[in-house]
Amino acid sequence: MNSTAAGGFAQSEERLHAEAAAIAGCDDFGDPSYLEGLRVLLAGYDEEARFNEHGAVMAKQMVLGILASRLQSQRQLREQPEILETRIERPLVICGLIRTGSTALHYLMGQDPELQALEYWLGCSPQPRPPREAWSEHPAFKMADAQIQAMYQADPSLKAVHFMSPELPEECRQLMVQEFTDDGFEVNNHLPTYSSWYQQTDMRPTYRRHRDLLKLIGSTCPERPWLLKYPVHMRYLENFLEVYPDACIIQTHRDPASVFSSYLSLITGFRALAEKDIDPGEIARRQVDLWASGAESAIEVRKGRDPAQFYDLHFADFMTDPIEAVRNIHTHFGRELSNASEDKLRAWHTDNPQHKHGRHEYSRASEDVGIERGEILERFQAYMDHFGMQPEERA
Repeated sequence: MNSTAAGGFAQSEERLHAEAAAIAGCDDFGDPSYLEGLRVLLAGYDEEARFNEHGAVMAKQMVLGILASRLQSQRQLREQPEILETRIERPLVICGLIRTGSTALHYLMGQDPELQALEYWLGCSPQPRPPREAWSEHPAFKMADAQIQAMYQADPSLKAVHFMSPELPEECRQLMVQEFTDDGFEVNNHLPTYSSWYQQTDMRPTYRRHRDLLKLIGSTCPERPWLLKYPVHMRYLENFLEVYPDACIIQTHRDPASVFSSYLSLITGFRALAEKDIDPGEIARRQVDLWASGAESAIEVRKGRDPAQFYDLHFADFMTDPIEAVRNIHTHFGRELSNASEDKLRAWHTDNPQHKHGRHEYSRASEDVGIERGEILERFQAYMDHFGMQPEERA
């Protein structure tokens, strides 16, 4: 059994809440809907996780940080209830399969001064966005930077796999963890019971919390449209659109067999920070099935909606001309990419070429990846047929 000290993780629930309250200086956690996911997670840490010598400590600190962040953001929402009266209209939302260029697209579009994105440090510590010149000296910014640097020091190769910086746009996962419903938990640890629960759970409470936190962060500039990104939104598209019914969905596409080796390398890299006895085949089959099921589910959701609400961006088209791809996205959704915004995007693209932070080297051999290329193509056949995709040539 894994433990946080005396007793197991599940037995430490009350203690974790008390420690978080001491850190945050308040004890109102808001809607208790988060407790279900927390309890499934803590039980999984006790019964299923394969922690290495540092893993249990890392898990405890992560849960504690999430609870403290929830408290701090809840206090601000309670003290400024008028924030919740604002509306988030027609957010641009990037989702789709993993490793399809969505991060590069997100970083590029995030340079547009006419949009607002979720910066990494504000995802860690949701609060009204301060003036840009004040960020570097903000304690929460410094803490977020330290977290990123510690991760890269533990495994320098992760910088080439997925580069992060506290001021750059980040995925929505940081907000979704406040409900303890997020893909990251099953990526970082062996948690089959949590994974099964998470795959079937109602995500509407998570997305309502997500929406409230966006209102909090964007309260200093509520008029600016939001740009969001998280591949996982594709897997829960129906629930997402119930909370954001007018969202402008940008779905990114690429031959899954060409990207899963990279993605599985990413998962094993992150998991090795906390776990031992990693089984690549087990991870591979779980993840391929999760994402294939999610892609098929999204196809069904889209069938019942106006096609104009969706824009499909294929990886090859984005790589051919990223600026033109962004312009086409704006045009599709009745927006305009201004000259000033385009200049910002071009400057970013010039200063941030592909592989700037190193090339992600990984094995494509089935014995290392844990699954044959043909198995991946077979599982994603319905998805590829629907979007008229062909397997990419192997490098």
